[in-house]
Amino acid sequence: MQFYYGPHMPLRVLDEIEFWKHQEEEHTVVIRELASGLEAPYVEALKKWEEALSATHQHAVRYIESVVRAGHYVPEQLHQQVLHFVSYCLEQSLQFIELCRQIKTRSKAVSQNPTAKVVLDHIIRESEYFVGIAQLLLYGTHSALAALRTDSSATS
Repeated sequence: MQFYYGPHMPLRVLDEIEFWKHQEEEHTVVIRELASGLEAPYVEALKKWEEALSATHQHAVRYIESVVRAGHYVPEQLHQQVLHFVSYCLEQSLQFIELCRQIKTRSKAVSQNPTAKVVLDHIIRESEYFVGIAQLLLYGTHSALAALRTDSSATS
């Protein structure tokens, strides 16, 4: 993701979250469908993750609507809520990655399915990409964080 979106940065970040949370939600289904005979605890965990990721995806959509309604000026309170949400999404993705790694290394069904291993590696890499975006936004350079912030002086 590029950091030159200026006053549209909160919207751009939320677009990324909306996209990646939907991807992770779909990945829970892919794993369940691809790894036939996947152990019940993993199937149940993936179903719970599907629900949780769907809820996060829907929160992202609501935040996008709020930022769009805010126009060219994103109030400080909304800006802080978006940053908190990015942090939440980062942690959620890290936990999802951990579940995928556990399934890859501990599931007998996956150990006998080379395709499932490759797909899990791909899913992990995709979630790690989002983690990198979120980390850069939250902990990256001063200029990246400054680009996220929209204040009234930028629109006058």
